[in-house]
This record gives sequence, C-alpha cells and structure tokens, in this order.
Amino acid sequence: MGINSSKRLAAKCSFLSKDEQVIVSNSFKFASKNSERIKEDELTKLWGSQMDARLSQYINNYLFGKGEARLITVDLERFAELFVYCTRGTVDEKLKVLLISLGKETDANGDIPYTLVKEYVESIVSSYMRIQRICNTIQFKSWKSRGCFVSPQNVQRLAESLTYELARGELITRRSLEHLYSISHRDKLVQQAGEKGAAQFPGEESLTGNAEKDRSLIPVCRGLDLIPSYPSILDLNQIVFINAHLPQQYQLEWRFLFSSEIHGESFSTLIGRIVNQGPSVLIVEDQNGYTFGGFAPANWNLGPNFFGDDSCFLFTLVPKMRIFPSTGYNQHFQYLNLHQQTMPNGLAMGGQHGYCGLWLDQEYGFGHTSESCTTYSSYSQMSHTKNFQYRHLEVWGLGQPPPTPQERGERVGMSVLDGNVESKALLKMTGRQMHSEGMRETNPS
Repeated sequence: MGINSSKRLAAKCSFLSKDEQVIVSNSFKFASKNSERIKEDELTKLWGSQMDARLSQYINNYLFGKGEARLITVDLERFAELFVYCTRGTVDEKLKVLLISLGKETDANGDIPYTLVKEYVESIVSSYMRIQRICNTIQFKSWKSRGCFVSPQNVQRLAESLTYELARGELITRRSLEHLYSISHRDKLVQQAGEKGAAQFPGEESLTGNAEKDRSLIPVCRGLDLIPSYPSILDLNQIVFINAHLPQQYQLEWRFLFSSEIHGESFSTLIGRIVNQGPSVLIVEDQNGYTFGGFAPANWNLGPNFFGDDSCFLFTLVPKMRIFPSTGYNQHFQYLNLHQQTMPNGLAMGGQHGYCGLWLDQEYGFGHTSESCTTYSSYSQMSHTKNFQYRHLEVWGLGQPPPTPQERGERVGMSVLDGNVESKALLKMTGRQMHSEGMRETNPS
C-alpha cells in the first residue's frame, strides 16, 4: 500500500471511536497471536464458528486477493482498511469491498449476477444473527428466552428484501450496486452486520451498555415477565426488518400489548390493550399464512376521523418482506372506531373506508386489504385474498408508554357519573331519564 493511500486510511481511522480503534487493534493481535502479520488459515479457523462460511470466504478474498496474486499474510493496515471501509467508507469504497470480495475487478464496468450479490447479502444477514447469538446480547436474550427463533427461510427473505430492487434481470450493473449503498436503511443493516463480523473475536469483549444498545437492530423485548414462553409468530429476522424501518427513537425496545393467543379473539379486548399506549406495531397472519401489518406512530384513540403522521407505514413479512412508506397524498394513516351506527367500526391504516390498505373489522377475525392504496407508496395487496380471515394478531408498543392521568396531574377517582357530560346532555334533550343520577357510593372518609 502506497504512502498516499496509507495517509488516507489513517485519516479515515480518525473517524472511528476510541472503542472501535481498540477493537480493531486488539482483534488483529488476537487473531495473529501478537504477530505483525496474519495468515489466511488462521483467520478462517478463528472465524469459522462466528460467521457464515460464505462471508468468511468473501472477507478472505478481500484481504488476501485471488489467484496467483493471492497473499500469504496481511498486516494490520490491510486488516483495518476492511473495517474502516465497511463502517465509514464512501459509496465507492464500500463498492470496492463488495467487488473484490466477489472476486471481481474494481475498475471494470462488467455486470454481476444478481444471485451472487443476493448470496453475499444473505451471508451478512446470517452472520449478523449468528454473532448476536454468540455475543448473547441483552436484546437477543430478551427474545430467545421467550421462545423467539431464527428461521433460515427468513434469513433468505430478509436478504431478498435488501436486494430485490436490483433484480431488473439476471445481471446487475455497477450503477445499480452504487444505488444499493446509497439507500440508508439498507446500508444500515449491512453496515452493522459488517461491524459485528469484523469486531467480534473469541476472547474479545463485546461492546456493552448504552453503546451496544444504540447499535443493535434488535430491540429489547419488554412486558412478558409473567409469560414464560410467548407464542409469537415473529422470528428475529422479521423483527430486525421491521425495527430497521422505524424512526430511531422507537428502535430500542418493544412492549408487549396484545396477542390473540393470550388475550383471546376479541376486538374490544384489543382496543382496551392498545388505546393510549403510544406508537405501536401491529402484525396479522391470515388463514393462508400471509403475514403483514403496520407501524402506527400515533396513540390509538376511538373517534370518527383518521389521524397519525407520514412516518406511518405498512409492511409484509410472508411470503415476501416489503415496506410501503407514506406517499404524502393524503393523511389517512390511522382510524379506530367502535359501536357507531353512522361510521365504519373497526381499525384502519391507509386508503378510505371500504378500500383500506389494512382494515380489521369490529367483528373479530375478519378484514380486508385493497389491491391499491393511495396512502402508501408501491403498495400491493398484502393478504392472500382481498377479504380475509386471520388466525393470529399481535401488537407491540414502542418505547415508553405515555404518562397516565395521575402522572399528568389530572384528577383521579372521579365517579363515572361525572364523566361523559355531552352524552348525558343529549339523553336529557331526548327525554331519557338518568336513573343512576344521585346513586353514588358514600365517601368512606
């Protein structure tokens, strides 16, 4: 490596935190057994249990080269370059890592098979999940202890969701690959997986505390302390997929609110569990196994009008993982109503009444997803059939719940007879008597 490139690398290393610099240095020392250079077989042996074998080979391709020019050993500078380019590199530098890892020339304009790129991303996703298990992070343990698992099929689905826009045909152009690295939410997953793969070695301490919490794409699972084994339909790949698209302030923890397996098949129970609980994620599985849902950024409240904001989105998990963000065309993000004669009764996200992106009827177990929805971009029908029956429903709150009336300093303990003033006035106007008026419990004090 020339003097100029060494200076550029040193400048980039300055962007790493002190913890990251220590990790890179200590990782190299551990792998090389305190030598100034490291051999390929030593690195392969060390990484064998930690990452997907394909990713290990891709990394070795980058570090040691290929063919007759393949190096026998590499030094710390080359090793650090991989970490820096993956975590702090420009689009061109990240593309360089990809191309060399796949055995391609960096200065060539030739196309690359889509299946090769998809397999590369799949190896990163697989390794990310494997490293989470090995590190046994707080986030990973919080889900694993409740029976959550990692499905190999969903590893493939997650990788496909990160690359499908490149699949214009069997081959991918260099420009399309540059586009892959320019999409922030996709690059975030690939970057974090790369960081974990480069930074974690046997015998090395993982990052802990707040720094680790901020870096993980897996949220902490809350609210299941009294439920030893929770029958969720989600696996960790699906949780990561949803969580990566949430606003950053909602990515740290998920609070269990409702499950049809636990709370029963009741729409009124659902409402009682999700109203005034802050932002939430709703997941539905229909009778055909299609799994889909939505992110609701606003507090669920009963009323005749749509509410919410444009951070709202819908998503599918099975048979494919897709995100449908807001178009900005209208404000029909969230709707919830019950027991009204003149308005639709149910839960809606997007579209308009009768043609919603997602609709769950007040008659529990029935809903529909439209063939198109102007509220969400690139939307397509999410359920197997437009009108569907669902066999599972669960809802998760995000972050801390809103303050209670007591925490807001509002009066509590007021008789229910003192509430609903408007309703009582309407009843009196129609000549209906308030038979309960005056029938109050005596104040024990």
